[in-house]
Amino acid sequence: MRIGELSERTGTPRRLLRYYEEQRLITVGRSANGYREYDECLVDRVMQIRGLLDAGLPTRIIKEILPCLDQPRAIHVSGATPEMIATLESERDQMTARIQGLVRNRDAVADYLATVRVNHRSHAASAAPSAELV
Repeated sequence: MRIGELSERTGTPRRLLRYYEEQRLITVGRSANGYREYDECLVDRVMQIRGLLDAGLPTRIIKEILPCLDQPRAIHVSGATPEMIATLESERDQMTARIQGLVRNRDAVADYLATVRVNHRSHAASAAPSAELV
């Protein structure tokens, strides 16, 4: 597929896709006429990269952990410094805290919706005109 289609399917600007390529986060083929050719599997890869960036990970760390996202998982560790390990542990802990916050918020919204629906049904039932017997 061409860059425009990948951009549209992932919601990622073309400039960012070229940046991901420059940072070696994605690998892009070239057609005979020199146009970039994006493989279908890059849709998921770009979405994973965006998710990791949204979680606060820098591209230098994303590049190191991308092999962990492949199936089958072929993890190749090269030069994982104590600083990188500490950074990843910190990022993981921050993600866990955000997930727990999201779960609490989701549950609060679900409880609110359940209460609103019950109140709405009981209000609608009491407001409905009653049928008169003849």
